[in-house]
This record gives sequence, C-alpha cells and structure tokens, in this order.
Amino acid sequence: MRPRLPRSRPGRLALLATALGAAVTLVLWRLDVVVITDAFSLVTWEWVAVAVLLNLASVLVRSVAWKIIVDQAIPPPPPRRRTVFAAFSIGLLGNAALPGRAGELARVIVLNRRLPHRPGTWATLMGTVFTHRLFDVVVASGLVVFVIYAARIPAWARPTLAIALGIGIGLLVAALVVARRTPRGGLDGLGPVRRLLGLARRGLTVLKRPTPAAMALAFQAVGWATQLLAVWAMLFAFEIDLPIEAAALVLVIMNLVMVFPLWPGNVGLVQAAVALSLLTYGVSYGRGFAFGIGVHAVELGVGIALGLLFLAREGFSIAMLRQMPELREVEPDQPVERVA
Repeated sequence: MRPRLPRSRPGRLALLATALGAAVTLVLWRLDVVVITDAFSLVTWEWVAVAVLLNLASVLVRSVAWKIIVDQAIPPPPPRRRTVFAAFSIGLLGNAALPGRAGELARVIVLNRRLPHRPGTWATLMGTVFTHRLFDVVVASGLVVFVIYAARIPAWARPTLAIALGIGIGLLVAALVVARRTPRGGLDGLGPVRRLLGLARRGLTVLKRPTPAAMALAFQAVGWATQLLAVWAMLFAFEIDLPIEAAALVLVIMNLVMVFPLWPGNVGLVQAAVALSLLTYGVSYGRGFAFGIGVHAVELGVGIALGLLFLAREGFSIAMLRQMPELREVEPDQPVERVA
C-alpha cells in the first residue's frame, strides 16, 4: 500500500519542515566553518574565471542542441538561434529560482511567444524539451558508466547510480518506441487528450532522423564535456589536486541531487552531497563543502545572469516568471501577456 501525502495544509507544511530539517542536519553534519573560510581564502580566481567561461560555453552549446530538436519538430520558419538561446537561458533561471522544474515550462512559453501562432505548438515544444532532456540522459549515462569504472564511488552512491542508469536506459527505449509510432489518419477526430499527446509526440521527431539526432547528441555531449572541464577547473581553483574522474563524480552527484529540486537550487543539499562524495578522495568535509559552494555558485550564477538578461529583453519580470507554472491552467496557445 502506497503512503499518502497529507491533504491538509498543516500536514503538508509539517512534511516539508521534516524534509528541510533532515536536509539541514545533513548539511551541518561535520561542518567546520573555519575550514570553509580557510578554503575560500586560498581560491585561485583565474581558475574560477575559466570555469565561468566553460559554463557559458556549455549553455550556448546545449541551446544549439535544443534548436536542432525544435527545427525538426515544428514547420518552417525555424526560430532564430538567439531566440532559442534566450528561451533556454530563461529556463535555467526558472530552474534556479523556482522549485520543481518550472524552468522547463518557462522556456517553452518564451519560445512559443516568438513563433508563428499555430494550434498545438505549445504541446510540441514540450515534447522537444523532453527530447532534449532525453539526450541529456544518454550523455549522462555514459558519464555514469565512466564514473563507475574509474572513480572512487562512496558506498551510499553506488545503488543510486545503478538505479539512475537503469531509469535512463528505460526512458531512452520508451522514447524511441513512442517516436516511431505514428497514429493512423493523423490527429483529426481524436479527443483533446489524445490530440495533445499526439502533438507532444511531434517533439520526438528528431529521434526518427539519424543525422539531426546525431548532431543534437553531439552538441549535448560537447556541452557536458565543457561542464565537466568547468568542475575540474573549480577543483584547481580550490587547490584540490584530483584527477578528472573525481570531477566526473562530482558532476554526476550534483545532477542526481538536482533531479528532484526540493527548494530553489537545492542549495545546501548539493554542497553536502559534493562534500560527502569527495571524502573518498581524502578531502575533508568542510573543504569539500566549500568547494561545493563554489562550483554550485558558478553554475547557478551563469544561468541566473543569462536568464535575468534575457528576461528583461523579453519584457518579463521575476514576478511573472513565478506565475508561469500557473499557465498549465490556461489554454496553452494563449499569449503570456493575458496572465500577468
């Protein structure tokens, strides 16, 4: 019998408080503020600048991968690269500033405003976001395999990595099957739910076209590679002399923790997970926690800075960004301005 979540507001608040309390306990466990302060006093800021530039390159390359997917899913004319980059950056801001994965919805809404008005475009773009994340899963699965064979994995992380790898392979197989199933007779005559699912399936179109799929996957792989190099650069910045497989372990652990954001950015929980993962390499918990603060700040900072820049250019505000999840209740093809 599955446990049920409390329906009352006090019950849900109590559950959230329990989760936050557990997270805070994990964060404070063996935490030495003096060690953290000393770690930041030794930071080499030139390496931090390198990490920032690598993260910028990663965002740019991954937005190109999404554009390839979008171009295959929607009819011409295709969106401009700058438009896709802006929407992708606002999505990063949404994921950093809002709980859950609200940024994925935000980037769809922003891009949908810039495309010619066609019924169903919103649903198709949601399908492209799923496909884009699916390519993330493919590359991440390869990184997980590398970490399993090359890195010093903590005992607590081994089952999690194995489960993540299995889920990733399952999602890939399921998506390939769904992408190759074409409804007979098109979408005419279907009910609203089945029609919406059919439109979303168009977002998987790239999976049926080997050349664009290979290009999108290659760009995603380059994006992950530059992000891996950014983590490695941050290790040098904190004078932690470890091989690249240790940076790969940190990158995998950070992404696993971010799969289910309990609060914006999972700040605190990410740092604790990074510190625990580096214990196997002889890095003290306090120093690993300080490194976790730095590497997470660089990654979030790049996404937030780009997101704020393009948010202003799109005429949105942070308050409107927070309202975007509520657009699930609105007709998907209505313009955002109606929900201000």
